[in-house]
Amino acid sequence: DYDALRVLIEYLIGNDCDYLVVLGTTAETPTLSKDERQDIKDFVRKQVAGRVPLIVGHGGNNTMELVEELKTGDFEGFSAILSVVPYYNKPSQEGIYQHYKAIAEASPLPVILYNVPSRTGVDIPVSVYKRLSRIPNIVGVKESSTDISKIARIKNACGPDFSIWSGND
Repeated sequence: DYDALRVLIEYLIGNDCDYLVVLGTTAETPTLSKDERQDIKDFVRKQVAGRVPLIVGHGGNNTMELVEELKTGDFEGFSAILSVVPYYNKPSQEGIYQHYKAIAEASPLPVILYNVPSRTGVDIPVSVYKRLSRIPNIVGVKESSTDISKIARIKNACGPDFSIWSGND
């Protein structure tokens, strides 16, 4: 519904949003085809016309597919990617680390991790955040667990240059 998307974009920009996230996972994004996702990126990029930074959701549970799309995809006009913890297959702590390491190495943009255990069934532990924060292309996390004290532990482990956004879905 591009008409509704246009109205929403203009409403958010008109009300002083700091940035927009396109193709986040709480929406219908996991059910869209690669071509549909590209069409939406193109539409939003054109509608926004540089007025606010754009972050693009780029996540899933197939690491190699995500890496390939990062290497070949069109991310012009976007400032960062937001990538959700692999859902359904519930990776181990090492699996989470390796997943994000591969994404960060392939990404032409800075990577923001997205931890939403209520949707993925897996929670990123602070020890994994600490390791991930040492990868230069990983710049922060959208932390959506229900443990608010975890934010301070993440900040202490990852340092002042690691950004944290929080919220609970």
